[in-house]
Amino acid sequence: PGYCHPAAPPPNNYLVWAIITTVACCTPLGIASIVFSAQVNGKWAAGDIAGAGASAEKAKKFATWSAISMGVVYLILIALAVVAAVAGSDSTTY
Repeated sequence: PGYCHPAAPPPNNYLVWAIITTVACCTPLGIASIVFSAQVNGKWAAGDIAGAGASAEKAKKFATWSAISMGVVYLILIALAVVAAVAGSDSTTY
């Protein structure tokens, strides 16, 4: 071939993490993570080392933000449930 791969292995594509965050967390951010994950190995095979690294970083970033956003949503839901439970148990009879 006309190019030479470095001795290092390709960057992690974070595909498993991307799929898990898509299914369990924030779907739009997870889908973006899957798209960038899918680009990593193809760019590496084409000799685009910098592009593969950039796609890997973007995949990781979107998967991270997907997980964080779902954590925030879960915390808000738990807080609302606690507030509703406290408000419901605070009924006094006159």
